[in-house]
Amino acid sequence: MSQKQSVAVIGLGAMGLPIALNLHKAGFPTQAWNRSPGPAQIAEKDGVLICKDVNQINAEVILVTLPDLPQLIEILDAGLRTALKPGQFIVIMSTTSPVEIVSFAKEMKEIGVKVVDAPMSGGELGAQNASLSIMAGGEESDFNSVKPVLDAVGKTVLLMGPVGSGQLTKAANQIVVAINLSAIGEAITLARRAGLDANKVLEIFSGGLANSAALELRRPKIQARDFPAGGKSKFLLKDLHFALDAAKSSETELPMTSLVTQLYAGLIEHGDGELDHSAIIREIERLND
Repeated sequence: MSQKQSVAVIGLGAMGLPIALNLHKAGFPTQAWNRSPGPAQIAEKDGVLICKDVNQINAEVILVTLPDLPQLIEILDAGLRTALKPGQFIVIMSTTSPVEIVSFAKEMKEIGVKVVDAPMSGGELGAQNASLSIMAGGEESDFNSVKPVLDAVGKTVLLMGPVGSGQLTKAANQIVVAINLSAIGEAITLARRAGLDANKVLEIFSGGLANSAALELRRPKIQARDFPAGGKSKFLLKDLHFALDAAKSSETELPMTSLVTQLYAGLIEHGDGELDHSAIIREIERLND
């Protein structure tokens, strides 16, 4: 039986921490680095090797779960670049610009480091249960090399095409999420203002064609009107801008995405960017005040 690849996880946030724990549980020699000590202590207690400095990272596959590509560039400049070796893989699980990820991959190729973009969907619950949907972009041979690692944290792991294809797929995914949550917000705002019991309305939605994973996962927050962050609204707005940028480059009209982007921009302007993306109902309610 061949030895499992060594893996390092950079960023132990809401997604990165359970990913690191699941990799260790699956038998992968797992390292991790995080800026703040709290999540690192949790991972270390579970058996993950914690690197105090990024230049201590020494793994065959490096998974990046930082918010965006600029944060990774910052970490590279802080010492990770000196630790990189030809033949290593950087798997970027963050949601980034499809255009910028292609440029980054070319830069890494010059030093012999292979890049696979592999953004994920499924939220914190998917990360905890190792049931994420992972959409990858890269060379087929590179994807096949890192797929055992991705299979340990995801339920659906697919190669979508060359580098950047994963990010394009994620942008399309986020369009569906944002429009779905906005539609639910509009429907429940209408129901409440018309005097209906919103909880009963949501129950009807859940039992029919209006049901969705977004509704199932976010229904408790919408019912309680309490929106602690799972996926932050400010990050979904970033993703929507990536989608619109991609649409512009391919001369594709996205009328619904443009409208929903304006709604999320308003939500962030009103100070709700740290809330869960299902908090879009707050912006719809404000429009009706």
